[in-house]
Amino acid sequence: MPEGPGPLRVVVLVSGSGTNLQSLIDAVHAPGEAEIVLVVSSAPGVRALERAERAGIPTAVVALAGRERAERDRELAEVVAAAEPGLVVLAGWMSILTGAFLDRFPDRVINLHPSLLPAFPGLHAIRQALEWGVRYTGVTVHFAEEVVDGGPPIVQEPVPVLYGDDERTLTERIREVEHRLVPDAVRLFAAGRVRRDPTDRRKVQILPVEVE
Repeated sequence: MPEGPGPLRVVVLVSGSGTNLQSLIDAVHAPGEAEIVLVVSSAPGVRALERAERAGIPTAVVALAGRERAERDRELAEVVAAAEPGLVVLAGWMSILTGAFLDRFPDRVINLHPSLLPAFPGLHAIRQALEWGVRYTGVTVHFAEEVVDGGPPIVQEPVPVLYGDDERTLTERIREVEHRLVPDAVRLFAAGRVRRDPTDRRKVQILPVEVE
């Protein structure tokens, strides 16, 4: 990871429409708090690539089809490493990453999940919250590991489940939180305030703001 002055260099991995990418472009990239230096998609032609191109951000596509996941991840790691990121953000990246990628960027890959982990990992988290009848679900930004949605949380925020909610209404409120929480997490990294315990890897400390 390159060190020195200047904004945090961020690579964003996407697979779909890119609404969380757009929140990062608007909230941290455009103001210069962090610099999105590359957007990589798991598929061509997705709207997220259009959002990146409109913002003048370089793009790439690294697809899985027709090859083993580890082979794809080795290529992905090379593409991402060439951008010299300080942080890699999975913003709707709908594909499991192996150690072939994650080991290249230790403690520098974060993921977004629409629940308060460890509740409802994997796909259909919002549907499961409704089926369980929980009063609160939420949003988690966590370190990415080879276990699906298994890395320790960095930031979390609850979202109430209201009587009469369906998947559409609950998803809308969760996305509002996602669009705020992901930029917040990037700001914490940019400020050097995220510290993962070297001995107890489940513990993440958010350092206080230094007062000059």
